[in-house]
Amino acid sequence: MFYYFLYPLAKHHTIFNVFQYITFRTIYAVLTALVLSFLIGPYIIRKLKVMQVEQVIRENGPPNHHTKAGTPTMGGTLILIVVIVSVLLWGNLTNEYVWLLLFVTVGMGGIGFIDDYRKVMLRDPTGLRASVKFGLQIVVAVIAATFLYVSDFDTVVTIPFFKGVKIDMGILYIPFATLVIVATSNAVNLTDGLDGLAIGPMTIAAATYMLFAYVTGHIKIANYLQIMYIPNVGELAVFAGAMVGASLGFLWFNTYPAQVFMGDIGALPLGGALGTLAVITKQEILLLIVGGIFVLEAVSVIFQVVSFKLRGKRVFAMAPIHHHFELKGWAEPKIIVRFWIIAIILSLIAISTLKIR
Repeated sequence: MFYYFLYPLAKHHTIFNVFQYITFRTIYAVLTALVLSFLIGPYIIRKLKVMQVEQVIRENGPPNHHTKAGTPTMGGTLILIVVIVSVLLWGNLTNEYVWLLLFVTVGMGGIGFIDDYRKVMLRDPTGLRASVKFGLQIVVAVIAATFLYVSDFDTVVTIPFFKGVKIDMGILYIPFATLVIVATSNAVNLTDGLDGLAIGPMTIAAATYMLFAYVTGHIKIANYLQIMYIPNVGELAVFAGAMVGASLGFLWFNTYPAQVFMGDIGALPLGGALGTLAVITKQEILLLIVGGIFVLEAVSVIFQVVSFKLRGKRVFAMAPIHHHFELKGWAEPKIIVRFWIIAIILSLIAISTLKIR
């Protein structure tokens, strides 16, 4: 909005030239999301308490989690609000990729809201049936992937570390992109089990893709790094910046011991947006490294389920894997911070691939 209304004023005064720069608007998208989080976060938490929107604690979960009963949930509402407002203020709203990301974010947020509402307000412990929830996520992702395909988006998939290896998937890019978006959305949701555990790596991953978006959309830098140049993708750095600011702002309230939990209304859209960023920036494979914590959590659940069904035995004391470490005696803050450290290391490795080709 600022870009649309203020940048044209540059012909009258040069100070308004700053609004043309993606870097400038990205910085202020981060700061806007952060400040908005601080301003409205306490209000939203109070409203959730008054409405008794409280976290339902599993009976078969780790014993120390029962002390968390009564903590407000659906705090992802705060994340959604500040991301959308920040993007609308600082983004170039003529950019179709911005609107596509907003569509995925709002769509996944809507699914998360229905699931949380059923669990918390209707006291239905199962929430949305898994098949329905998964099906709705696929619908949102397929619409996004199809939009990219019909808009002549490049369907080539690049392989990290190898500059000359590219795979053109053609129409198969639609199911591939759908898989990336849906899998990331659910992986982030599975990680959201300890105070600050999911939002910390999400902040790091969003910051990494903020960089990827900028260099992918800058023709000179992209050519220098020998990565694919995608016109207009640089604008998504503003969106990723809003995610960074919103995540940091939410972490302020979600850090141990948490004042509020994210809920599906926060985890699903953040994961969906991250997956969509990976698709549009042509860094889909690198998401396995950047989001390594999310991958680890999801894979631990898959191994646990498959092992129990085939062998009748569990691989971990409890899945996702962060619960395994809890039951092994690790203190919750230790698990959280160590996972954050791993997330930072993985993001640095991913960034290094821009030069190692």
